[in-house]
Amino acid sequence: MLGHDKLQNFYRTNFALIQHHKYNLYDIEHMIPWERAVYIDLLKAYIEEEKQKQRDQAALNRRRQ
Repeated sequence: MLGHDKLQNFYRTNFALIQHHKYNLYDIEHMIPWERAVYIDLLKAYIEEEKQKQRDQAALNRRRQ
């Protein structure tokens, strides 16, 4: 079962990279494994920063009301 979860996560990650971040499958499949990990870590950090900006903006908007 653990292998299935890893495989499913692999495809979900590829799908997210393609659909939301505009990578193409060729580039994803030809990344060096550590390169893929670096890009995924950078994307996670970027997403968290964007979420924090949205939370900050929402809090600012609430204070203005």
